[in-house]
Amino acid sequence: MAMAMLLRRMNYHHITTHGFRSTFRDWAGDCTNHPREIIETALAHTIQNKAEKAYRRGTAIERRRALMQEWADYLSK
Repeated sequence: MAMAMLLRRMNYHHITTHGFRSTFRDWAGDCTNHPREIIETALAHTIQNKAEKAYRRGTAIERRRALMQEWADYLSK
């Protein structure tokens, strides 16, 4: 919601956050070696499999931080 609100305040009503998320997902899947589950977690997607969800306790914060740093580096080129 924060990104959507920022775009509205900037009068970029023709841009959606879905486009940003989709671009990130395509880049991460095509241009990095990060595991799918780290990419999906970075997108705040939930685990649908109940058994997997029950046993996953960690947040993989350092792995997500590395992914997001690569994304920031890519965007600033």
